[in-house]
Amino acid sequence: MNYLSHLQCPKCQTRHDAHRPQNLCVNCGAPLLVHYRLAEARRELSRDVLARREKTMWRYRELLPVQDERNIVSLGEGFTPILPAPRLGARIGLDRLLVKDEGLNPTGTFKARGASAGVSRAKELGIKAVAMPTAGNAGGAWAAYGAQARLETHIAMPEDAPEINQLECRIYGADLTLVNGLISDAGRLIAQGVKEHGWFDTATLKEPYRIEGKKTMGLEIAEQLGWRLPDVVIYPAGGGVGIIGIWKAFKELLELGWVAAKPVRFVVVQAQGCAPLVRAFQERRQDSEFWQNARTLASGLRVPKALGDFLVLRALTESGGIAVEASDGEMLDAMNRAAKVEGLFICPEGAATVVAAQKLRARRWLNASDEVVLINTGSGLKYPEAARQALMV
Repeated sequence: MNYLSHLQCPKCQTRHDAHRPQNLCVNCGAPLLVHYRLAEARRELSRDVLARREKTMWRYRELLPVQDERNIVSLGEGFTPILPAPRLGARIGLDRLLVKDEGLNPTGTFKARGASAGVSRAKELGIKAVAMPTAGNAGGAWAAYGAQARLETHIAMPEDAPEINQLECRIYGADLTLVNGLISDAGRLIAQGVKEHGWFDTATLKEPYRIEGKKTMGLEIAEQLGWRLPDVVIYPAGGGVGIIGIWKAFKELLELGWVAAKPVRFVVVQAQGCAPLVRAFQERRQDSEFWQNARTLASGLRVPKALGDFLVLRALTESGGIAVEASDGEMLDAMNRAAKVEGLFICPEGAATVVAAQKLRARRWLNASDEVVLINTGSGLKYPEAARQALMV
């Protein structure tokens, strides 16, 4: 039984049909969110059935958008571990520090979740060709899942994106174009291709289903903690889809009655050289401004402006959360420390969450007893150059 209901704009509340391809809201151009018949699901669906299911994100299939299981495109993504990090926590001053390690997903990052959901739904809706700009890892993931689904996949990324991401796209057979610029420049190139060739635009939040894949991180966090919510989630935000997804997941779990109501504070961390969400949060704005001359070694954080920025900022405001910056040097130091102290080879973006935890504990924004979940979005193995620099810090 699938409980997919409709798509709805979170800005103007316009409803859209979930049973045909959709991009942005036809009225205001905002991203669309997936809605489910949760009251019905609460009566019919029990969390106990999950214990007998496969340990992938598709164990939550009734709460995901694919209606016919035969259309699921999976490479075994999801159900990544939540690892205690007591020694790292002791150095920061946190007694209950946890790391959700997304580097163990297919293609080495949490992007596999969004690609699995997005490609599966595209396949179900009869889409034949997808296109997207990327800072790197999303392109590799969508290329992999596109290959599995036999979808024509068109990717554009900055020419200085990590070489491994370029190689991923090519080995999976995607059509890859490198651009001299940022992900925003790649986005303009893809938009042109969408207009000229009729490709379906799967850029971040320009289709509604990537969020649903990322949402499963939140569902897993609750299940892995014994169906309860943590005190704080710290997330490294580029496009911010992951934090929107986790925030959405917690809301849905509350509506299902699967977890007890509890305040969860969300923290966004961005690179010092590209921090539009941090600046917007500090200025109490509802959206961000384009960040000029974005620079950071954490390629996933080099997003000058996120389409869903207003949703990220809404999650921070509603949860009593906060946004902080991390310098490249601080990220490299945190990569080094996490590896040596806990045996965790985390990516620079994941290392930024360690930096945020340390800064917020020093400010007493975090208490020693808080249960804090850091989202490590990918494996450090995908960032050999950053690893070399981390060794020199």
